[in-house]
Amino acid sequence: MELAYYSDYAVRLVNSEEPKRGKDRLTSVDAVRELFGENQSAARRATDADVTRFRSVRARLRGVFEAADDGDARLAVDLLNSLLMEFPVSPQISGHDLLDEEGHPRWHMHLADHPSNATAGYAAIAAMGLAFHLTEHGADRLGLCQAAPCRNAYLDTSTNRSRRYCSDRCATRANVAAYRARKRQEASRAGRPESTGRTADSAQVTVPTRGH
Repeated sequence: MELAYYSDYAVRLVNSEEPKRGKDRLTSVDAVRELFGENQSAARRATDADVTRFRSVRARLRGVFEAADDGDARLAVDLLNSLLMEFPVSPQISGHDLLDEEGHPRWHMHLADHPSNATAGYAAIAAMGLAFHLTEHGADRLGLCQAAPCRNAYLDTSTNRSRRYCSDRCATRANVAAYRARKRQEASRAGRPESTGRTADSAQVTVPTRGH
């Protein structure tokens, strides 16, 4: 398992809530277990008490993304370091469960956690994965979607550091809104009545390619 994979743990947890929309999917132990994805052995450790604990870690991880999105790399690092100190992991070499075509192990780094509960295990992996991403790519690669009111977290892996939205859907929505705003301004300057929006809906909108 590549270390970059672990940063997705942080994104999944942060995006389980949409504060600007008043939505929160983290309301049950089943919702907590879903966040673990394929790691079902760890998910089975979750109990009802982890719901509140997960929400607390989520708020702290969102703080990291908010600081990075605001351009405050030092604060983002400080917040992430506090999580790393509270939820440590032990890097280990693994590979016996992943063989190449010749049957030899594909050695890779694995993060082994030593959790007292499901939250501690998840937080340790999420924080370490995010730390690897930040130190390898820079704090400016941690962002929050610019298509209000979304504000979902994302990891920018584009070649030119151009990503601004969490998904193609949000990018399209933001571009349509910008197009309509331009048309309103043009109509206002020309002294013409504003369009009904039908033209904007049918116009072709260029969507920036987001990194993966």
